[in-house]
Amino acid sequence: MGRSRANVRYPLMLTILGFAMIATFLVLIMMKKMSPIAALVLIPALFCVFVGKGANLGDYVIDGVTSLAPTAAMLMFAIVYFGVMIDVGLFDPIVRGILKFAKADPMRIVVGTAILAAIVSLDGDGSTTFMITVSAMYPLYKRLKMSLVVMTGVAAMANGVMNTLPWGGPTARAATALKLDASDIFVPMIPALLVGLLGVFVLSYFLGLRERKRLGVLTLDEVLVEEKVEEKETETVLVGAGSGASGTSGTSGKDKATGGAGSGTDAEDDDEERFTVLDPNRATLRPKLYWFNALVTATLLTAMIMEWLPIPVLFLLGAALVLTVNFPHIPDQKARLAAHADNVLNVSGMVFAAAVFTGVLQGTGMVDHMAKWMVDVIPEGMGPHMALVTGLLSLPLTYFMSNDGFYFGVLPVLAEAGAAHGVSPLEMARASLVGQPLHMSSPLVPAVYVLVGMAKVEFGDHTKFVVKWAALTCLIILGAGMLFGII
Repeated sequence: MGRSRANVRYPLMLTILGFAMIATFLVLIMMKKMSPIAALVLIPALFCVFVGKGANLGDYVIDGVTSLAPTAAMLMFAIVYFGVMIDVGLFDPIVRGILKFAKADPMRIVVGTAILAAIVSLDGDGSTTFMITVSAMYPLYKRLKMSLVVMTGVAAMANGVMNTLPWGGPTARAATALKLDASDIFVPMIPALLVGLLGVFVLSYFLGLRERKRLGVLTLDEVLVEEKVEEKETETVLVGAGSGASGTSGTSGKDKATGGAGSGTDAEDDDEERFTVLDPNRATLRPKLYWFNALVTATLLTAMIMEWLPIPVLFLLGAALVLTVNFPHIPDQKARLAAHADNVLNVSGMVFAAAVFTGVLQGTGMVDHMAKWMVDVIPEGMGPHMALVTGLLSLPLTYFMSNDGFYFGVLPVLAEAGAAHGVSPLEMARASLVGQPLHMSSPLVPAVYVLVGMAKVEFGDHTKFVVKWAALTCLIILGAGMLFGII
Protein backbone atom coordinates (compact mmCIF):
# COMPACT_ATOMS: atom_id res chain seq x y z
CA MET A 1 0.00 0.00 0.00
CA GLY A 2 2.84 2.37 0.91
CA ARG A 3 4.53 1.74 -2.44
CA SER A 4 1.22 2.38 -4.26
CA ARG A 5 0.82 5.74 -2.55
CA ALA A 6 4.42 6.61 -3.36
CA ASN A 7 3.78 5.75 -7.01
CA VAL A 8 0.84 8.15 -7.03
CA ARG A 9 2.69 10.91 -5.22
CA TYR A 10 5.77 10.83 -7.45
CA PRO A 11 4.00 11.85 -10.71
CA LEU A 12 2.17 14.57 -8.76
CA MET A 13 5.49 15.81 -7.36
CA LEU A 14 6.98 15.88 -10.89
CA THR A 15 3.96 17.82 -12.14
CA ILE A 16 4.20 20.40 -9.34
CA LEU A 17 7.98 20.76 -9.70
CA GLY A 18 7.64 21.13 -13.49
CA PHE A 19 5.22 24.02 -13.17
CA ALA A 20 7.30 25.50 -10.33
CA MET A 21 10.47 25.33 -12.45
CA ILE A 22 8.85 27.16 -15.37
CA ALA A 23 7.24 29.74 -13.05
CA THR A 24 10.56 30.36 -11.25
CA PHE A 25 12.35 30.85 -14.57
CA LEU A 26 9.74 33.30 -15.91
CA VAL A 27 9.53 35.32 -12.68
CA LEU A 28 13.30 35.67 -12.33
CA ILE A 29 13.90 36.82 -15.89
CA MET A 30 10.86 39.14 -15.96
CA MET A 31 12.03 40.75 -12.70
CA LYS A 32 15.56 40.84 -14.15
CA LYS A 33 17.01 39.00 -11.19
CA MET A 34 18.91 36.65 -13.52
CA SER A 35 20.02 36.72 -17.14
CA PRO A 36 18.14 34.31 -19.44
CA ILE A 37 21.27 32.20 -20.05
CA ALA A 38 21.98 31.82 -16.32
CA ALA A 39 18.32 31.08 -15.55
CA LEU A 40 18.04 28.51 -18.36
CA VAL A 41 21.04 26.63 -16.95
CA LEU A 42 20.92 27.01 -13.15
CA ILE A 43 17.19 26.70 -12.46
CA PRO A 44 16.68 23.34 -14.23
CA ALA A 45 19.91 22.03 -12.67
CA LEU A 46 18.57 22.94 -9.22
CA PHE A 47 15.16 21.37 -9.89
CA CYS A 48 16.82 18.25 -11.27
CA VAL A 49 18.42 17.81 -7.84
CA PHE A 50 15.03 18.46 -6.14
CA VAL A 51 13.49 15.67 -8.24
CA GLY A 52 16.22 13.34 -6.99
CA LYS A 53 17.85 12.84 -10.38
CA GLY A 54 20.89 15.05 -9.99
CA ALA A 55 23.15 12.13 -10.91
CA ASN A 56 21.49 12.04 -14.36
CA LEU A 57 21.87 15.76 -15.04
CA GLY A 58 24.81 15.21 -17.39
CA ASP A 59 22.85 12.76 -19.52
CA TYR A 60 19.84 15.08 -19.69
CA VAL A 61 21.97 18.04 -20.74
CA ILE A 62 23.86 16.04 -23.38
CA ASP A 63 20.54 14.75 -24.77
CA GLY A 64 19.19 18.30 -24.88
CA VAL A 65 22.33 19.68 -26.51
CA THR A 66 22.36 16.84 -29.05
CA SER A 67 18.76 17.53 -30.03
CA LEU A 68 19.32 21.30 -30.36
CA ALA A 69 22.82 21.24 -31.92
CA PRO A 70 21.46 21.31 -35.51
CA THR A 71 19.30 24.30 -34.57
CA ALA A 72 22.28 26.11 -33.06
CA ALA A 73 24.34 25.40 -36.20
CA MET A 74 21.51 26.62 -38.41
CA LEU A 75 21.17 29.86 -36.43
CA MET A 76 24.92 30.42 -36.39
CA PHE A 77 25.35 30.22 -40.16
CA ALA A 78 21.97 31.82 -40.90
CA ILE A 79 23.05 34.90 -38.92
CA VAL A 80 26.29 35.03 -40.88
CA TYR A 81 24.46 34.54 -44.20
CA PHE A 82 21.78 37.16 -43.66
CA GLY A 83 24.25 39.47 -41.96
CA VAL A 84 26.38 39.42 -45.12
CA MET A 85 23.28 39.92 -47.29
CA ILE A 86 22.38 42.98 -45.22
CA ASP A 87 25.95 44.27 -45.45
CA VAL A 88 26.01 43.98 -49.25
CA GLY A 89 22.63 45.71 -49.65
CA LEU A 90 20.28 42.88 -50.69
CA PHE A 91 17.47 44.13 -48.45
CA ASP A 92 17.96 47.84 -49.04
CA PRO A 93 15.10 48.02 -51.61
CA ILE A 94 12.73 46.43 -49.05
CA VAL A 95 13.87 48.90 -46.42
CA ARG A 96 13.41 51.82 -48.82
CA GLY A 97 9.92 50.56 -49.65
CA ILE A 98 8.99 50.33 -45.95
CA LEU A 99 10.52 53.77 -45.32
CA LYS A 100 8.59 55.23 -48.23
CA PHE A 101 5.38 53.79 -46.79
CA ALA A 102 6.25 54.71 -43.19
CA LYS A 103 7.39 58.33 -43.76
CA ALA A 104 8.77 58.46 -40.20
CA ASP A 105 5.22 58.04 -38.84
CA PRO A 106 5.37 55.68 -35.81
CA MET A 107 1.95 54.22 -36.64
CA ARG A 108 2.98 53.34 -40.18
CA ILE A 109 6.32 51.99 -38.99
CA VAL A 110 4.66 49.54 -36.56
CA VAL A 111 2.17 48.40 -39.21
CA GLY A 112 5.05 48.12 -41.69
CA THR A 113 6.91 45.92 -39.21
CA ALA A 114 3.94 43.53 -39.03
CA ILE A 115 3.57 43.45 -42.83
CA LEU A 116 7.29 42.87 -43.39
CA ALA A 117 7.42 40.07 -40.78
CA ALA A 118 4.35 38.39 -42.31
CA ILE A 119 5.79 38.53 -45.84
CA VAL A 120 9.23 37.25 -44.87
CA SER A 121 7.58 34.48 -42.79
CA LEU A 122 6.55 32.81 -46.04
CA ASP A 123 9.91 31.03 -46.00
CA GLY A 124 8.67 29.08 -42.98
CA ASP A 125 11.63 29.85 -40.73
CA GLY A 126 11.23 32.15 -37.72
CA SER A 127 14.93 32.87 -37.32
CA THR A 128 15.38 34.25 -40.83
CA THR A 129 12.15 36.24 -40.49
CA PHE A 130 13.39 37.92 -37.33
CA MET A 131 16.86 38.58 -38.73
CA ILE A 132 15.51 40.31 -41.82
CA THR A 133 12.74 42.21 -39.98
CA VAL A 134 14.94 43.48 -37.15
CA SER A 135 17.81 44.37 -39.48
CA ALA A 136 15.46 46.42 -41.66
CA MET A 137 13.47 48.15 -38.90
CA TYR A 138 15.87 48.47 -35.96
CA PRO A 139 17.72 51.58 -37.22
CA LEU A 140 14.41 53.36 -37.84
CA TYR A 141 13.05 52.52 -34.36
CA LYS A 142 16.30 53.76 -32.84
CA ARG A 143 16.34 56.98 -34.86
CA LEU A 144 12.76 57.83 -33.88
CA LYS A 145 13.27 56.63 -30.27
CA MET A 146 10.37 54.19 -30.64
CA SER A 147 9.75 51.29 -28.26
CA LEU A 148 11.80 48.28 -29.34
CA VAL A 149 9.51 45.83 -27.50
CA VAL A 150 6.71 46.96 -29.81
CA MET A 151 8.87 45.90 -32.74
CA THR A 152 9.74 42.50 -31.23
CA GLY A 153 6.17 41.86 -30.09
CA VAL A 154 4.56 42.68 -33.43
CA ALA A 155 7.15 40.66 -35.37
CA ALA A 156 6.71 37.62 -33.09
CA MET A 157 2.92 37.67 -33.39
CA ALA A 158 2.90 38.06 -37.18
CA ASN A 159 5.42 35.24 -37.50
CA GLY A 160 3.41 33.09 -35.06
CA VAL A 161 0.32 33.25 -37.28
CA MET A 162 2.36 32.50 -40.40
CA ASN A 163 4.18 29.67 -38.59
CA THR A 164 1.09 27.53 -39.25
CA LEU A 165 2.06 27.21 -42.93
CA PRO A 166 2.42 23.50 -43.81
CA TRP A 167 6.20 23.89 -44.20
CA GLY A 168 6.47 25.94 -41.00
CA GLY A 169 6.41 22.92 -38.68
CA PRO A 170 3.31 22.72 -36.44
CA THR A 171 0.88 21.69 -39.20
CA ALA A 172 3.25 18.97 -40.39
CA ARG A 173 3.70 17.73 -36.82
CA ALA A 174 -0.07 17.64 -36.20
CA ALA A 175 -0.58 15.77 -39.49
CA THR A 176 2.13 13.26 -38.63
CA ALA A 177 0.92 12.70 -35.06
CA LEU A 178 -2.70 12.08 -36.10
CA LYS A 179 -1.90 10.43 -39.48
CA LEU A 180 -3.70 13.10 -41.50
CA ASP A 181 -2.94 15.05 -44.66
CA ALA A 182 -1.38 18.45 -43.90
CA SER A 183 -3.43 20.19 -46.61
CA ASP A 184 -6.68 18.85 -45.09
CA ILE A 185 -5.70 20.50 -41.82
CA PHE A 186 -4.34 23.78 -43.18
CA VAL A 187 -6.54 24.78 -46.13
CA PRO A 188 -9.83 24.98 -44.17
CA MET A 189 -7.97 26.94 -41.45
CA ILE A 190 -6.96 29.71 -43.88
CA PRO A 191 -10.00 32.00 -43.19
CA ALA A 192 -9.45 31.84 -39.42
CA LEU A 193 -5.70 32.42 -39.82
CA LEU A 194 -6.36 35.42 -42.09
CA VAL A 195 -8.62 36.87 -39.39
CA GLY A 196 -5.79 36.30 -36.90
CA LEU A 197 -3.31 38.05 -39.20
CA LEU A 198 -5.76 40.91 -39.67
CA GLY A 199 -6.00 41.06 -35.87
CA VAL A 200 -2.19 41.46 -35.68
CA PHE A 201 -2.35 44.30 -38.24
CA VAL A 202 -5.17 46.04 -36.32
CA LEU A 203 -3.27 45.64 -33.06
CA SER A 204 -0.16 47.03 -34.79
CA TYR A 205 -2.25 50.03 -35.90
CA PHE A 206 -3.33 50.82 -32.34
CA LEU A 207 0.13 50.21 -30.88
CA GLY A 208 1.46 52.53 -33.60
CA LEU A 209 -1.10 55.18 -32.70
CA ARG A 210 0.08 54.94 -29.10
CA GLU A 211 3.67 55.45 -30.23
CA ARG A 212 2.60 58.34 -32.48
CA LYS A 213 0.84 60.00 -29.54
CA ARG A 214 3.98 59.62 -27.44
CA LEU A 215 6.47 60.79 -30.07
CA GLY A 216 4.53 62.79 -32.67
CA VAL A 217 5.09 62.57 -36.43
CA LEU A 218 8.35 63.65 -38.04
CA THR A 219 9.73 63.51 -41.53
CA LEU A 220 12.91 61.49 -41.99
CA ASP A 221 14.75 64.73 -42.85
CA GLU A 222 13.70 66.23 -39.51
CA VAL A 223 15.01 63.17 -37.71
CA LEU A 224 18.37 63.48 -39.46
CA VAL A 225 18.52 67.20 -38.63
CA GLU A 226 17.76 66.40 -34.98
CA GLU A 227 20.58 63.85 -34.98
CA LYS A 228 23.02 66.42 -36.36
CA VAL A 229 21.96 68.93 -33.70
CA GLU A 230 22.40 66.28 -30.99
CA GLU A 231 25.83 65.43 -32.36
CA LYS A 232 26.85 69.12 -32.28
CA GLU A 233 25.53 69.47 -28.72
CA THR A 234 27.44 66.36 -27.67
CA GLU A 235 30.56 67.72 -29.34
CA THR A 236 30.18 71.05 -27.50
CA VAL A 237 29.74 69.28 -24.17
CA LEU A 238 32.84 67.19 -24.84
CA VAL A 239 34.87 70.27 -25.71
CA GLY A 240 33.56 72.06 -22.63
CA ALA A 241 34.50 69.08 -20.52
CA GLY A 242 38.12 69.48 -21.56
CA SER A 243 38.26 67.03 -24.47
CA GLY A 244 39.24 69.86 -26.81
CA ALA A 245 42.79 69.42 -25.67
CA SER A 246 42.88 66.06 -27.37
CA GLY A 247 42.02 67.62 -30.71
CA THR A 248 38.49 66.20 -31.11
CA SER A 249 36.66 69.45 -31.91
CA GLY A 250 35.14 69.45 -35.39
CA THR A 251 35.93 65.81 -36.08
CA SER A 252 33.52 63.09 -37.17
CA GLY A 253 31.62 60.84 -34.77
CA LYS A 254 34.13 58.05 -35.13
CA ASP A 255 37.08 60.37 -34.54
CA LYS A 256 35.36 61.68 -31.44
CA ALA A 257 34.88 58.14 -30.29
CA THR A 258 38.62 57.57 -30.26
CA GLY A 259 39.56 60.84 -28.61
CA GLY A 260 36.52 61.83 -26.51
CA ALA A 261 36.17 61.71 -22.79
CA GLY A 262 34.60 58.29 -22.35
CA SER A 263 32.09 58.71 -25.19
CA GLY A 264 33.53 56.01 -27.42
CA THR A 265 30.89 53.33 -26.89
CA ASP A 266 27.91 55.58 -27.63
CA ALA A 267 29.50 57.07 -30.73
CA GLU A 268 30.50 53.66 -32.04
CA ASP A 269 27.00 52.31 -31.43
CA ASP A 270 25.49 55.24 -33.35
CA ASP A 271 27.90 54.69 -36.23
CA GLU A 272 27.10 50.99 -36.22
CA GLU A 273 23.36 51.73 -36.47
CA ARG A 274 23.91 54.02 -39.45
CA PHE A 275 26.17 51.43 -41.02
CA THR A 276 23.73 48.53 -40.88
CA VAL A 277 20.93 49.52 -43.22
CA LEU A 278 20.31 53.21 -43.82
CA ASP A 279 23.76 54.30 -44.96
CA PRO A 280 23.70 54.16 -48.80
CA ASN A 281 27.47 54.72 -48.99
CA ARG A 282 28.72 51.94 -46.73
CA ALA A 283 31.88 50.23 -47.92
CA THR A 284 30.38 46.73 -47.89
CA LEU A 285 27.76 47.42 -50.59
CA ARG A 286 28.07 45.19 -53.66
CA PRO A 287 25.61 46.63 -56.23
CA LYS A 288 27.21 44.70 -59.13
CA LEU A 289 26.52 41.43 -57.32
CA TYR A 290 22.93 42.30 -56.37
CA TRP A 291 21.25 39.82 -58.72
CA PHE A 292 23.74 37.08 -57.86
CA ASN A 293 22.95 37.54 -54.16
CA ALA A 294 19.21 37.65 -54.86
CA LEU A 295 19.42 34.44 -56.90
CA VAL A 296 21.43 32.63 -54.21
CA THR A 297 18.94 33.73 -51.53
CA ALA A 298 15.92 32.69 -53.62
CA THR A 299 17.57 29.33 -54.31
CA LEU A 300 18.39 28.89 -50.62
CA LEU A 301 14.80 29.60 -49.54
CA THR A 302 13.45 27.29 -52.24
CA ALA A 303 15.80 24.54 -51.11
CA MET A 304 14.58 25.04 -47.52
CA ILE A 305 10.92 24.74 -48.53
CA MET A 306 11.57 21.76 -50.85
CA GLU A 307 13.83 20.15 -48.21
CA TRP A 308 16.61 19.39 -50.69
CA LEU A 309 19.16 19.36 -47.85
CA PRO A 310 19.00 19.85 -44.06
CA ILE A 311 18.62 23.56 -43.23
CA PRO A 312 21.92 23.80 -41.26
CA VAL A 313 23.78 22.38 -44.28
CA LEU A 314 22.06 24.84 -46.64
CA PHE A 315 23.04 27.85 -44.53
CA LEU A 316 26.57 26.56 -44.03
CA LEU A 317 27.03 26.24 -47.80
CA GLY A 318 25.25 29.54 -48.47
CA ALA A 319 27.33 31.48 -45.93
CA ALA A 320 30.58 30.09 -47.33
CA LEU A 321 29.52 30.90 -50.91
CA VAL A 322 28.38 34.50 -50.38
CA LEU A 323 31.37 35.31 -48.18
CA THR A 324 33.77 34.03 -50.84
CA VAL A 325 32.08 35.76 -53.79
CA ASN A 326 31.27 39.11 -52.13
CA PHE A 327 34.49 39.38 -50.13
CA PRO A 328 37.21 37.47 -51.99
CA HIS A 329 40.01 38.83 -49.77
CA ILE A 330 40.47 36.87 -46.53
CA PRO A 331 40.90 39.97 -44.28
CA ASP A 332 37.51 41.24 -45.53
CA GLN A 333 35.91 37.87 -44.79
CA LYS A 334 37.37 37.93 -41.28
CA ALA A 335 36.02 41.46 -40.79
CA ARG A 336 32.49 40.37 -41.79
CA LEU A 337 32.61 37.36 -39.47
CA ALA A 338 33.86 39.56 -36.64
CA ALA A 339 31.08 42.08 -37.30
CA HIS A 340 28.42 39.40 -36.72
CA ALA A 341 30.23 37.42 -34.03
CA ASP A 342 28.35 39.15 -31.21
CA ASN A 343 24.95 38.03 -32.52
CA VAL A 344 26.24 34.53 -33.27
CA LEU A 345 27.63 34.09 -29.76
CA ASN A 346 24.55 35.47 -28.00
CA VAL A 347 22.09 33.36 -29.95
CA SER A 348 24.02 30.07 -30.07
CA GLY A 349 24.84 30.45 -26.35
CA MET A 350 21.15 30.95 -25.58
CA VAL A 351 20.19 27.88 -27.62
CA PHE A 352 22.64 25.63 -25.79
CA ALA A 353 21.46 27.06 -22.46
CA ALA A 354 17.86 26.28 -23.51
CA ALA A 355 19.04 22.73 -24.18
CA VAL A 356 19.64 22.34 -20.44
CA PHE A 357 16.09 23.49 -19.71
CA THR A 358 14.43 21.20 -22.27
CA GLY A 359 16.76 18.31 -21.43
CA VAL A 360 15.78 18.38 -17.74
CA LEU A 361 12.07 18.90 -18.48
CA GLN A 362 11.99 15.89 -20.78
CA GLY A 363 14.59 13.69 -19.11
CA THR A 364 13.01 13.82 -15.64
CA GLY A 365 9.56 13.16 -17.12
CA MET A 366 8.19 16.47 -15.78
CA VAL A 367 6.81 17.57 -19.15
CA ASP A 368 4.95 14.27 -19.65
CA HIS A 369 3.32 14.40 -16.24
CA MET A 370 2.39 18.08 -16.66
CA ALA A 371 0.65 17.29 -19.95
CA LYS A 372 -1.13 14.24 -18.51
CA TRP A 373 -2.30 16.25 -15.48
CA MET A 374 -3.77 18.97 -17.71
CA VAL A 375 -5.62 16.36 -19.78
CA ASP A 376 -6.91 14.59 -16.67
CA VAL A 377 -8.38 17.76 -15.12
CA ILE A 378 -10.68 18.33 -18.12
CA PRO A 379 -14.27 17.80 -16.85
CA GLU A 380 -16.15 14.87 -18.36
CA GLY A 381 -18.91 17.21 -19.58
CA MET A 382 -16.43 19.00 -21.86
CA GLY A 383 -15.97 15.87 -24.01
CA PRO A 384 -18.16 17.04 -26.93
CA HIS A 385 -16.24 20.35 -26.90
CA MET A 386 -12.77 18.83 -27.01
CA ALA A 387 -11.79 20.91 -30.06
CA LEU A 388 -12.44 24.10 -28.06
CA VAL A 389 -10.60 22.63 -25.08
CA THR A 390 -7.65 21.71 -27.31
CA GLY A 391 -7.55 25.23 -28.76
CA LEU A 392 -7.49 26.75 -25.28
CA LEU A 393 -4.92 24.26 -23.98
CA SER A 394 -2.66 24.95 -26.96
CA LEU A 395 -1.91 28.41 -25.52
CA PRO A 396 -0.19 27.37 -22.27
CA LEU A 397 1.04 23.99 -23.51
CA THR A 398 2.83 25.23 -26.63
CA TYR A 399 4.28 28.06 -24.53
CA PHE A 400 5.61 25.81 -21.78
CA MET A 401 6.82 22.96 -23.99
CA SER A 402 8.29 22.41 -27.42
CA ASN A 403 6.11 21.83 -30.47
CA ASP A 404 7.44 18.28 -30.60
CA GLY A 405 6.34 17.65 -27.02
CA PHE A 406 2.88 19.08 -27.61
CA TYR A 407 2.07 17.60 -31.01
CA PHE A 408 3.60 14.16 -30.48
CA GLY A 409 2.98 13.80 -26.73
CA VAL A 410 -0.22 15.66 -25.86
CA LEU A 411 -2.27 16.01 -29.06
CA PRO A 412 -2.74 12.25 -29.62
CA VAL A 413 -4.11 11.91 -26.07
CA LEU A 414 -6.48 14.85 -26.57
CA ALA A 415 -7.54 13.49 -29.98
CA GLU A 416 -8.33 10.10 -28.45
CA ALA A 417 -10.50 11.76 -25.81
CA GLY A 418 -12.21 13.81 -28.52
CA ALA A 419 -12.86 10.75 -30.71
CA ALA A 420 -14.70 9.10 -27.81
CA HIS A 421 -17.18 12.00 -27.98
CA GLY A 422 -17.45 12.16 -31.76
CA VAL A 423 -14.98 15.01 -32.38
CA SER A 424 -13.03 14.39 -35.60
CA PRO A 425 -9.19 14.27 -35.59
CA LEU A 426 -9.18 17.04 -38.26
CA GLU A 427 -10.98 19.44 -35.91
CA MET A 428 -8.57 18.54 -33.12
CA ALA A 429 -5.56 19.10 -35.40
CA ARG A 430 -6.84 22.52 -36.53
CA ALA A 431 -7.58 23.57 -32.96
CA SER A 432 -4.04 22.58 -31.94
CA LEU A 433 -2.60 25.28 -34.26
CA VAL A 434 -4.32 28.12 -32.38
CA GLY A 435 -1.53 28.69 -29.84
CA GLN A 436 1.27 29.41 -32.34
CA PRO A 437 1.27 33.26 -32.02
CA LEU A 438 2.03 32.79 -28.30
CA HIS A 439 4.37 29.85 -28.88
CA MET A 440 6.77 32.00 -30.94
CA SER A 441 7.65 33.98 -27.79
CA SER A 442 8.20 30.88 -25.64
CA PRO A 443 11.57 30.68 -23.87
CA LEU A 444 11.91 27.23 -25.45
CA VAL A 445 11.88 28.61 -29.02
CA PRO A 446 15.45 29.35 -30.21
CA ALA A 447 14.27 31.91 -32.78
CA VAL A 448 12.97 34.27 -30.09
CA TYR A 449 16.55 34.74 -28.87
CA VAL A 450 17.52 35.86 -32.37
CA LEU A 451 14.68 38.40 -32.18
CA VAL A 452 15.47 39.90 -28.77
CA GLY A 453 19.24 39.59 -29.25
CA MET A 454 19.35 41.51 -32.52
CA ALA A 455 16.82 44.07 -31.24
CA LYS A 456 18.85 44.54 -28.03
CA VAL A 457 15.71 43.94 -25.94
CA GLU A 458 15.66 42.14 -22.59
CA PHE A 459 13.84 38.82 -22.89
CA GLY A 460 11.85 39.63 -19.74
CA ASP A 461 10.67 42.96 -21.19
CA HIS A 462 9.62 41.24 -24.40
CA THR A 463 7.72 38.59 -22.43
CA LYS A 464 5.87 41.10 -20.27
CA PHE A 465 4.79 43.05 -23.34
CA VAL A 466 3.89 40.30 -25.78
CA VAL A 467 2.14 37.58 -23.74
CA LYS A 468 -1.21 39.37 -23.36
CA TRP A 469 -1.36 40.51 -26.99
CA ALA A 470 -0.24 37.15 -28.37
CA ALA A 471 -2.84 35.35 -26.23
CA LEU A 472 -5.50 37.74 -27.58
CA THR A 473 -4.41 36.92 -31.16
CA CYS A 474 -4.72 33.19 -30.39
CA LEU A 475 -8.24 33.69 -29.03
CA ILE A 476 -9.20 35.69 -32.15
CA ILE A 477 -8.10 32.75 -34.35
CA LEU A 478 -9.97 30.30 -32.13
CA GLY A 479 -13.14 32.45 -32.19
CA ALA A 480 -12.95 32.85 -35.97
CA GLY A 481 -12.45 29.10 -36.38
CA MET A 482 -15.54 28.36 -34.35
CA LEU A 483 -17.57 31.07 -36.11
CA PHE A 484 -16.69 29.66 -39.53
CA GLY A 485 -17.40 26.10 -38.39
CA ILE A 486 -13.77 25.07 -38.96
CA ILE A 487 -13.18 24.04 -35.32
